[in-house]
Amino acid sequence: MIDFTSPTRRQVLTSSLGLAALAAGGPVRAQQGGRELRIGHQKGVLSLLKGRGTLEKRLAPLGVSLKWTEFTAGPVQLEALNVGSIDFGDVGEAPPIFAQAAGAPLAYVAATVQRPKAEGVLLPKGSAIRTVADLKGKKLALNKGSNVHYFLVKLLEKHGLRYSDVNVVFLPPSDARAAFEKGSVEAWAIWDPFLASAEKTLDARLLADATGVVGNRAYYFSSLPYADKNPDVLRIVIEEINKIDIWAKLNRDLLAAEFAQLFGIPKPVFDLSTSRAEYGTGPVTPEILAEQQKIADTFFELKLIPRRIQIKDVVRSPWAA
Repeated sequence: MIDFTSPTRRQVLTSSLGLAALAAGGPVRAQQGGRELRIGHQKGVLSLLKGRGTLEKRLAPLGVSLKWTEFTAGPVQLEALNVGSIDFGDVGEAPPIFAQAAGAPLAYVAATVQRPKAEGVLLPKGSAIRTVADLKGKKLALNKGSNVHYFLVKLLEKHGLRYSDVNVVFLPPSDARAAFEKGSVEAWAIWDPFLASAEKTLDARLLADATGVVGNRAYYFSSLPYADKNPDVLRIVIEEINKIDIWAKLNRDLLAAEFAQLFGIPKPVFDLSTSRAEYGTGPVTPEILAEQQKIADTFFELKLIPRRIQIKDVVRSPWAA
């Protein structure tokens, strides 16, 4: 089992099935003469794993070949999973909840450590807002159904406000930044590296991050059929991901440089985001399962998903096989 304590972005499902299938190269036939693992990924740790080529070497003795497809967001990855175009991917807390509620055959197979400093509420330079309580009646942008959506609910609750006390404007990160710059919104709930970018390039002020409010994890997923048939493959993938995490924690400056090149964003942005990030990947423990269930229950109560779901029904542990 991976040592979970070893040292070491999120939208509602709105993309079309056709787009997801196209992004992943369309329906993929079963590979003859061996197994195949089709990985969907966003820019991040999986991109580093792809670049190193270590996973291919680990899986070669098992006769497993790899296909990598890059996506712009977790929901599109989950659409691709739903139509059978990928077998594995990375995603934030919220998209898998929407996918499960919509009937997608996803399986949680691993989780990261908590990263509460990697999301927060930003204010424009010169804003008169000084406390979370001052957000009452203010217009705030966020990505609907994302991890910061849940964070905002809990942050307001902690400071004696209700979700309905804030005028929430649903915008994806690029549109939210534009609205934030123009002054169309008075606050912005967002995650890294967008968070760090606004702090560095707009001189935005951090009102609050998620410390002491929510955990903010990421998850690695597969399909239920693939997870049930290929636990040995998934176990190796997660082990290799955790090796990247261990390296990342010990080499933050090199990591920032790699991410800057990968994203096309100035390195100082990633110097900030990687300095406050936490790294480590391991099993979905009962404690983590309870955290994710609480988020799902909150989204149901907010009428963001149409039915109650049980996260435990779609958790698969490659280490248990």
